[in-house]
Amino acid sequence: MEFDLAVDRIAAGGDGIGQAPDGRVVFVRGGLPGDRLSVRVVQEKKQFLRAEIVQVNRGASGRVDPPCIHARDGCGGCDWQHAGAQLQTQLRVAVVSDSLRRLAKLDGADVRPGPQLPVDGYRTTVRCIVSNGKAGFRRQRSHKALIPDQCLVAHPLVQEIMSSGNFGEANEVTIRVGARTGERLVQLDERAEIAVPADVLVGWPDRVEAVHEEVAGHRFRISGRSFFQCRPDGAEALVQLVAEAIDGSDGPLVDAYAGVGLFGTVYGQERAVTAIERSSSSAADAVANLAAHAKVETVAVEDWLPTPAAVVIADPSRRGLGPAGVRPLVATKAQVIALVSCDPASLGRDAGLLTAAGYQLDWVRTLDIFGHTSHVETVSRFSRS
Repeated sequence: MEFDLAVDRIAAGGDGIGQAPDGRVVFVRGGLPGDRLSVRVVQEKKQFLRAEIVQVNRGASGRVDPPCIHARDGCGGCDWQHAGAQLQTQLRVAVVSDSLRRLAKLDGADVRPGPQLPVDGYRTTVRCIVSNGKAGFRRQRSHKALIPDQCLVAHPLVQEIMSSGNFGEANEVTIRVGARTGERLVQLDERAEIAVPADVLVGWPDRVEAVHEEVAGHRFRISGRSFFQCRPDGAEALVQLVAEAIDGSDGPLVDAYAGVGLFGTVYGQERAVTAIERSSSSAADAVANLAAHAKVETVAVEDWLPTPAAVVIADPSRRGLGPAGVRPLVATKAQVIALVSCDPASLGRDAGLLTAAGYQLDWVRTLDIFGHTSHVETVSRFSRS
């Protein structure tokens, strides 16, 4: 089935949304608000359709030709290369505002873009599929590999390993670099004969290596299996926005879903810090990174026994806090909760839970940490009402 489609809004997953002639909602990959398209249906459901673009009859303002040839070849890594950088920023604000309106019933929330970040050459961590010894990415909606000659978003220190490395019979490899220290590692989940530049550390299932990165004047140890933001300037942008969110709040701080201790390290020099992190790898890094007086608890936030705090900073995974995560954080009776979210839908759900628990949403700032993709990172300030 083919028909013409006017795209009027954007979905949280990055697809354009319009209305079919029969009234059903249509999700179209690569569509942008303002597009006039000819589309072909690839999936039909009772309530909605999924379609692909046959032809762009009139492109939206801000539509551009993808700057990377591999995006046109079907690489699944960057799904918004057809949108200019300014439009990407606008779309993130629109997606977050829509999620808060639909899921949290918060119409007119203060949602604005945060600091602007470069969209090329930024990724310091990539997880690659290996094909014939070479590292690459999966094709769109496929498990098949695409081996790029050059990756538009990979940091040059990562790109060199991807281009020159040979990973033998490995299936996947994680490449991580310290952009500001020059340290590099590859972490494999299985033993394999590989060849990488001489300065690159190699981690195996029974040996985890680490690099160091510098953020906001602090040096962090980051192991191959630990979570850390994909770029140091993005981590600094988060630090800046969280500082604005907790400004004026003194007293004990809870760093929930602490990772390697980014926020607890930056804000915990002169206050009591409790860092909560379930990953043993990240928790071990947090112990190394945090001040000696900080307390690191290797436990899931949902299972943590809450203690009183003045401030909570929470940086959960894509699934968000959920009811089980909100309960212990609210039980701290913190005056301010700074919530770092990496998914608009989970932000909407968590905002609803926090407002129902007696907090008000003061503002949300979006960040373009993952340029050329529909990934949305946000920092939100909630205060006890």
